[in-house]
Amino acid sequence: MAEIIRYDRVDISYNGKTVVRDISFTVDEGEILGIVGESGSGKSTLIKAAMGLLGPTGMVTRGDIWYKGKNLADLSEKEIRKLNGPELGMIFQIAGSSFCPIRTVESQLYESMTEHEDITREEFRTKAAELLGKLGFDNADRILGSYPFELSGGMQQRVGIAAAMLLNPGVLMADEPTSALDVSVQKQVVEEMLLVRKTFGTSIILVTHNIGVIGAMADKVLVMKNGEMVEYGSTDQILNHPQETYTQTLMAAVPRLKR
Repeated sequence: MAEIIRYDRVDISYNGKTVVRDISFTVDEGEILGIVGESGSGKSTLIKAAMGLLGPTGMVTRGDIWYKGKNLADLSEKEIRKLNGPELGMIFQIAGSSFCPIRTVESQLYESMTEHEDITREEFRTKAAELLGKLGFDNADRILGSYPFELSGGMQQRVGIAAAMLLNPGVLMADEPTSALDVSVQKQVVEEMLLVRKTFGTSIILVTHNIGVIGAMADKVLVMKNGEMVEYGSTDQILNHPQETYTQTLMAAVPRLKR
């Protein structure tokens, strides 16, 4: 498989203080990388850096983030905006908070598409209905006509996945996409993200503290602590044969069911 994104010795700072240090990893086409670690370890900061979402006080201070031959760390805000959507998609931790509560789902998804693509309303509705159908919605027209607050948390999260996938990005960044959901809905969202990978060949960078989700989805795992990489390898290696003491402690903290 061909490499699609690569972090090369990346440092990230806020207000001049380094919070992420010397991170390197690669993601191939169609591959899922799980980034795991305790709260405040820098997991979300890593994926926000690729999409230019660090805010006015954050910046990549060293290293490169390569995507299809472009160094994302060197691009202007305008250049990054052109990539966000058609090339790099994002699923937020609480999808409902990323939608405007007083506009329908259709109006918001259509607006995001027309930012990057010349498409008629009818063409959009056809494409959106097809994608929503693949994500388990039986009545796409009802979902498109709904306001976000009329949808359950799980439905909002699935609509968030649909919003990220409408422009068929090469890489999907998922920032704790299951943490606000109950266990049954978590399972559904995991299955739908795996379906996205299978259907579209999308690469996914998944940030989570949920080891179960990592085990179900990821091909590779990056373990972080205090902004630094502790361990990096295949999912089987990290979950079942961790080498570093911190990773061993992290895995030991995961509840195990016994007969």
